[in-house]
Amino acid sequence: MTTDDLPETLHVTTDEQLRAVSSLTRHRIMAVLRFEPATITQIAGRVGLAKGSSSYHVRLLERAGLVKVVRTRKVRGVTERYYAMAARAIVLPDPGTGQPDVLMRHAVADLEAAPVEGERYVRMAHLRLTEEQFTELGARLEELADEYRQLSDPALPDVSLAFALFRPGSREQGEGEAK
Repeated sequence: MTTDDLPETLHVTTDEQLRAVSSLTRHRIMAVLRFEPATITQIAGRVGLAKGSSSYHVRLLERAGLVKVVRTRKVRGVTERYYAMAARAIVLPDPGTGQPDVLMRHAVADLEAAPVEGERYVRMAHLRLTEEQFTELGARLEELADEYRQLSDPALPDVSLAFALFRPGSREQGEGEAK
């Protein structure tokens, strides 16, 4: 199987898949595999893990169906496996009420781990929108992200884009809980 044969999306639905994607280490491994296949040794080097730890996490991702072996080659009598994402995009379910948003937690952890001297754009805006404006803004953000995803070149450095458009809980609810 080559990466050209990968399905467009994979929806995370099982408990095993949810456990696999909830790990920040495995999230970072999937980020390495997002654009091109890599071996355990390459993954370990890019994520900053020992080969054994990298192998353990990749096996869990493979068992959960989130990554696949896309090619092999013999190197000094040993079969080297190249892993890639099982689909071009992995879609996580919306978190239930009161549950953490795994995707946003990983994005914040990645932002906090990014070099502070590097260029970055972080902004939070509080808006008041109609339902129609809310829906339109969400669609525009997704279109913009999709447009730039299509421009992605594996030869260029990684860039992460995370956005969340949501209606916060009521202020009364938040104040009542703090008392």
